Amino acid sequence: MEFLRIAREHNLPRVVSVQNCYNLLNRGMEFGMTEVLHREHIGLLAYSPLAFGHLTAKYVDDPEAKGRVTMFLGYAQRYKKPNVFPACAAYARLARAHGLTPAQLALSFVYHRWFVSSTIIGATTMTQLKENIDAWSVRLSPEVMQEIEHLHLTMMNPAP
Repeated sequence: MEFLRIAREHNLPRVVSVQNCYNLLNRGMEFGMTEVLHREHIGLLAYSPLAFGHLTAKYVDDPEAKGRVTMFLGYAQRYKKPNVFPACAAYARLARAHGLTPAQLALSFVYHRWFVSSTIIGATTMTQLKENIDAWSVRLSPEVMQEIEHLHLTMMNPAP
C-alpha cells in the first residue's frame, strides 16, 4: 500500500502484480491481501501451487521420491512443518475419491481462484508439465470445493 501511495503521489508506475506463495497448504493471501488486490486491481502470480511437489502426493506415496524436497535439502523449510504430511495425504485422498490426481486438484484450485492472474509452475519431466497445463481445464465441483474448505478449516495453513 505504501508503494502504491508513493506511486500515486509522484505519478510513478504502480504495482500491477505480486508474486507470492499460494497453494492448498499456504492460503495466507486470503486473509486481507485479496481485498487489497481486488481494490487496487493487482494480480497475484501464485508461485509454488504444488508446494514443492508435496501436493502431487509423491512424498506421501514415497518420502524419498526424487524431487525438489529431496534434491535441495534445507530449502523451503515451510514444508517441513508437522501438519504438512497429514494435509497432503488428506488432499490426495480427496482428489483420488473424485477421480482426480492430487496435482489436478491442487492446480485447479489455484488456477481458478478469482484473485489469481497466473501461476508459476515447475515440472521436472514433460509428463509433469503436460499434467500441470492440462489441469487448467479441470473444474472442481461445488462438492469438492466444500470438502477443500472443510480440510482447510481442520488443518489451516500448515505451511505458511
